[in-house]
Amino acid sequence: MAARAAGYLESARNLTGSAAALGGLALTFAGFAGAYWPVVVGGLYGAGALLAPPPRPAAPAFEEPSSRLDELRAGLVTLRAYLDRVDLPDAATERLTALTGLLDGLLAPGWVSEALAEDPEGVHVVARAVRRDVPESVDAYLRTRWWTRLAPGARAPEEELERQVALLHGEAQELVDGLREAEELRQRSHTKYLEDRGGGGLRRTSPAKEGRPPEP
Repeated sequence: MAARAAGYLESARNLTGSAAALGGLALTFAGFAGAYWPVVVGGLYGAGALLAPPPRPAAPAFEEPSSRLDELRAGLVTLRAYLDRVDLPDAATERLTALTGLLDGLLAPGWVSEALAEDPEGVHVVARAVRRDVPESVDAYLRTRWWTRLAPGARAPEEELERQVALLHGEAQELVDGLREAEELRQRSHTKYLEDRGGGGLRRTSPAKEGRPPEP
């Protein structure tokens, strides 16, 4: 109860009402309120309190997309260090190198990563690849390969790993293509804007209109 009372004393409603009430006292001392000065002061306080903006809770502060990209960059460094320590078939290694190269290009600080940060689904694709899909694919291959040496299975684990990495690379490539298409659309939109505006700076006036004879 005491905390609520203290909170009201510091509230905008009380401060605004008190300022209005002080104005009422000034009117009383000036002789304008007369015997009704308590009503005037009280009324002005109430009016000021009603006019004051209501209390507004602070909006929640969420994590900035750029800070999440910083975490993913660190995660990609950790992933690459892990891949350097494991023994993988050459074909899978080449595909993983291409995949991590795409991810590195997307996460490199600059306008590309800024475009990625504006695409929550794209950020999710990158985070899923770095933190779950690639480590899981490689670890599953290493475990399956050990069992296969004891009892060969129907399909070689190398083939399964290459297939998984190919799918992940295709998913990352689709993300890159989507971001590129968005930039192409932005460029075409600007061209159309210039054309709709008249494009005076893009059109050359014919020699006849300039009063010059046409060149042979």
